Amino acid sequence: MKTRVLLASFSIFLLAACSQSQNSKHELQGMWHAELDINPDVIPVELELEKSGEKWEAYLINGEEKLKLDEVLVKNDSIFIPMGIFDSEIKASIKNDSLLQGVFVKNTSSDYGIPFEAKKGAFERFEVTEKPKTDFSGKWKTIFQDTNGKTYEAIGEFVQNGIQIRGTFLTALGDYRFLAGNVSGETFFLSAFDGSHAFFFTADLLEDGSIQGRFRSGPRYQETFIAVRDEDFELPDAYELTYLKDGYEELDFSFPDTEGNMVSIKDDKFKNKVVLVQLFGTWCPNCMDETKFLAPWYEKNKDRGIEIIGLAFESKPDFDYASQRVKKSAEKLGAGYTFLIAGVSNKEKAAEALPALSSVVAFPTLIYIGKNGKVRHIHTGFNGPGTGGLYDRWIEEHEELVSGLLREE
Repeated sequence: MKTRVLLASFSIFLLAACSQSQNSKHELQGMWHAELDINPDVIPVELELEKSGEKWEAYLINGEEKLKLDEVLVKNDSIFIPMGIFDSEIKASIKNDSLLQGVFVKNTSSDYGIPFEAKKGAFERFEVTEKPKTDFSGKWKTIFQDTNGKTYEAIGEFVQNGIQIRGTFLTALGDYRFLAGNVSGETFFLSAFDGSHAFFFTADLLEDGSIQGRFRSGPRYQETFIAVRDEDFELPDAYELTYLKDGYEELDFSFPDTEGNMVSIKDDKFKNKVVLVQLFGTWCPNCMDETKFLAPWYEKNKDRGIEIIGLAFESKPDFDYASQRVKKSAEKLGAGYTFLIAGVSNKEKAAEALPALSSVVAFPTLIYIGKNGKVRHIHTGFNGPGTGGLYDRWIEEHEELVSGLLREE
């Protein structure tokens, strides 16, 4: 109820602001330290605003990552920052040249809103009250547990430099992307905000050398976790989590492209070629990372006899909505391969759309099909660039798999 009141009152303000015609004269360029209030915690956000001529741009900064947002609108005493390929937005009032206040909303959900506030200047991501008493650098075997008692394993990989810490958690279904934060005493704080997901992690070092912590995602979801140092721990093989049911060797599907034309994997365009089928959604940051790799890779390799089909499972069942989201995503990511609208963002529905698969357990999932039309490999999840060496290893595996399929008759 509180969120609905917040969104309603802020919408009234924005309508009033946009009813005026003059442009804002505020000096907003530079670095901003923003916070998303997920009471009792906050998720710090590093935001940079730039202006070139009359065009505004923003950048979300998460450690090594710098995400460009090029549809920023500054009008009178309001600023609107659409979140790139994601159907979400920051809407804020400009209190003065050094203070913004507003809300982060997801347009796919009527009750999703997180209070937003930004102060101009470069600050530490989290407040540090004492010098670090430990170094969290290294590889940690981690077990997360949700509020229902369900657990899953992950690998925590961190690099600490004084009070600064960066890294990620990698699960069997994907990674938590670029996390950045600070260490204070024997406690670390990490966060990430990519325009879709807002993450907060904190953990304390225990006497036995393990760590115990909390994870928040968005305004409501939360988990706890424990972790121990373990350089040898590995997650399940990502190529064994999804497989073909007995009796199946091929995929057979037909879905509309973004213009509504039906496309089948049996079409001549895909015959006698190595075909990669990507299960993704424009709402999914790990899918964004995978597409950022596949888009230039496809342009470089398509003349070798390779095609990619992106099967989009979107937030709403409306075709026009899904089509527009996929077109925007493909344009911004420079992806020139085939995209089809396959259904809604639900793993069970995705599995129903592709009955040959044992299940769909993660977005993205990448299916490798040989020139003879038979499914050869299925990779569940994605080891994104935030995982460092694991990302590099996946690229090598991917190149080897595709090259092997191209050599087959």
